[in-house]
Amino acid sequence: MTEVPAPRYRAGDADRDAALEILQRAYEAGRLTFTDMQERQDRALSCVYTDELRPLVADLPEGDELGERPGATVLVPRRSVVPETAPAHGGASLTVMSGRDVMVESGTRDLSDFAWWGGNNYDLSEAMGPGRVVTLHLHAVMAGHNLYVPEGVRVIDQSVAIMAGNDIDRFAQGDGSNGTLILKGVLFWAGSDVKLAGDR
Repeated sequence: MTEVPAPRYRAGDADRDAALEILQRAYEAGRLTFTDMQERQDRALSCVYTDELRPLVADLPEGDELGERPGATVLVPRRSVVPETAPAHGGASLTVMSGRDVMVESGTRDLSDFAWWGGNNYDLSEAMGPGRVVTLHLHAVMAGHNLYVPEGVRVIDQSVAIMAGNDIDRFAQGDGSNGTLILKGVLFWAGSDVKLAGDR
């Protein structure tokens, strides 16, 4: 009798974020070197299937907190490390020839904006923290946003840019000890500036 292989499930952003959170916490506990953490985070971000994520955290006690949804192998964190007061999804907005100041609340894990000839000022001081991963989906056409992060935040830029790009100030690129900010979106003649919150 031929054995049928178990189905593989494709990983989503939430699955990769859960693994990133575990790796961040393991680094803070001294279980991983900074280089180990970065290598594993980079591998987690490129994982296509959920079964590729589990080996990245299998040797870490923090990895025991990853559970599985019934009937699937999708990773979900069983508990949060830092108290979170806002909904995980910060919503979506549209910015046309305008902009506003946005304080991203504690607990926000992702938010989206499309900017055309405009852009918002996002202060991530309350949203970031040890073990937190926040993803901003910022699409822009001839526009851009200002992002203000606290010290120690690792910024990973996964945006698609056409005659454009994000500018991450060298002082704003941290070691990940205060969380990870992931930038996604399509940019056309546009881009966001990432700066330290104190430089505002």
